[in-house]
Amino acid sequence: MSQPTTHREVERKLRVHALYRIPPLAGCHPSISAVSPQPAVTMTAVYHDTDDLTLFRWGITLRRREGGADEGWHIKFPVDGSDSHARDELQLSLSEGAIGEVPAAYRDLVSALVRQQSLGPVVTLRTERHPYHLLDSQGRLVAELVDDTVAILDAGRVASSFREIEVEECDVEVRAADDLLDAVVSVLVAEGATPGSSSKAAGALGPRASAPPDIPEPSWPSPSDPSSDAVRALLAVHTRRLLLQDVRFRRDLPDAVHQMRIAIRRLRSGLKVFRDLIDEEWAAQLRTELGWAASQLGLARDTEVLTKRLHSHAQQLDDADSGRAWGALAPWLEERTEVARTHALDALRTERCATLLQSLVNACANPQLTELADHPCNETLPPLMHSAYRRLNRVVSELTDTSPSADWHEARIDAKRARYAMEAVVPIFGEKARLIATDFAAVTDILGDHQDAYVAQEAIRERMSLGGVDADTAFSLGLLHGLEVRDELQLRINFWQVWPSVRATYRKHRIG
Repeated sequence: MSQPTTHREVERKLRVHALYRIPPLAGCHPSISAVSPQPAVTMTAVYHDTDDLTLFRWGITLRRREGGADEGWHIKFPVDGSDSHARDELQLSLSEGAIGEVPAAYRDLVSALVRQQSLGPVVTLRTERHPYHLLDSQGRLVAELVDDTVAILDAGRVASSFREIEVEECDVEVRAADDLLDAVVSVLVAEGATPGSSSKAAGALGPRASAPPDIPEPSWPSPSDPSSDAVRALLAVHTRRLLLQDVRFRRDLPDAVHQMRIAIRRLRSGLKVFRDLIDEEWAAQLRTELGWAASQLGLARDTEVLTKRLHSHAQQLDDADSGRAWGALAPWLEERTEVARTHALDALRTERCATLLQSLVNACANPQLTELADHPCNETLPPLMHSAYRRLNRVVSELTDTSPSADWHEARIDAKRARYAMEAVVPIFGEKARLIATDFAAVTDILGDHQDAYVAQEAIRERMSLGGVDADTAFSLGLLHGLEVRDELQLRINFWQVWPSVRATYRKHRIG
């Protein structure tokens, strides 16, 4: 499977009428000293999607374009944390597939969103492009403006047309000022251009392309609304997160596997905590499959955390011991990371995973609920929250400073379940629930670090058992092991310092 190259584009789009004249732009910003017209080019782009435009509705565009300097297969994704002007564009050559034959690498990237649906041509656009290079005082390219006349083709004939201007930032040795695009757009708008954000193809396809995705952003109910609305919102929030992070994980973006596991844990926890509102057999089946998915991602996430932790703690040793300890661990952890990622990707590409994702999408649209879910949130949810708290309080009461690490891990699991229950109702009950959830988050952070310290100790032991280390390196690894033992004991002390205030906060702000 060929791997695409990635390009981050930051651009602005504007619609203009057929007789629009591009105004002078030199001097509109300190970084723009000259405008250089470039040869015109004709491009034909065939956009691909499912029959119901799944990708467009998630804000993703997939096309095969002939003509122009960057002809090929392109897929564009929204950029996390950025506005609609920033996109990540992944590129493959035309040879990766003819029209209608979407490259395997692209099908894989969006498989969580598309699932069992097929991808095929949905619209064809022919663009007459007139580019202009915006140059600084040294003749460097700081931005490109393209004046596009776009024809929408139907069976080879022009069905309609429109004109659009795009202005895109370009990489330079000294990056152009952040307000450069704003300055250019202001001049264009002053002469009658209309800012826009949708792609050419989305505009050509009309309202269907901008309809909500399979799982729209949910709205949370009020305390007096039916509890069923709370269940639907919880399922939607975390299923959305799981689907989108699946795409990020396949793109090998930071923290994606962590966010996938969080989404899975919150879904499993919600199905457990809100069990009185949900059909038992239906929820059990989903929980089983979510548990399987979590286990397939577990090694990848655990190795990610372990590598970061051991590297950080190795730096606390003196230079010689640090170098020896990390030198013994780094190659082993790197190999383990690659194996874990491959294992996780293999699992995500199975029919079992595809079925699970489709089941979750169906669950968001039609959850199997009990009659109790018709009752208002302020009647049904507080008892479920209190049940989660009581279970955690009982488990904690059985802990001691010398309890086995496994017992502390069980407390961590129950603490997470209680935390997720509290966080799930914050949008419904507001400040009181937020205060409780914040305290429970502090508890789970301590218990999570405690578990990580234990896992790190076991990892060091495992590496030692593989051999291949001399006496000095073994001593250095022993020192690192000692740091992890120290951390585990300190975290138990930290927990006992925090737990009384957590109980007090819950009792003070308990809802219902």
